[in-house]
Amino acid sequence: DIAQTADFFSFGTNDLTQMTFGYSRDDAGTFLPTYVSEGILPRDPFEVLDKDGVGQLIKMAVEAGRKTKPKIKIGICGEHGGEAESIKFISQFGLNYVSCSPFRVPIARLACAQAEIAKKKQ
Repeated sequence: DIAQTADFFSFGTNDLTQMTFGYSRDDAGTFLPTYVSEGILPRDPFEVLDKDGVGQLIKMAVEAGRKTKPKIKIGICGEHGGEAESIKFISQFGLNYVSCSPFRVPIARLACAQAEIAKKKQ
């Protein structure tokens, strides 16, 4: 429904990760390293986007939004917007842009370019 009036979807992946997992980023450093080392989580979800949970929520929203408005702009913002593996994953949903902190911009630009080249090869 929101896509009827929205011009874009910008997913704040840090906040979405916090809400999906129920973790506070402020406290996560005290237990996430143990979760990763014990194999409870494969990676820190604040460093690399969680594909099975957060990623699927984004995918569902993008699919529903594009069903209503096929040309709606889609992007992510936050630290995942400057992380290559996360960009590669999200790009399969038709990502239009990423937003990240300045020091991550070179990584983001390279990852976006690589994702586009990979899409054209398919």
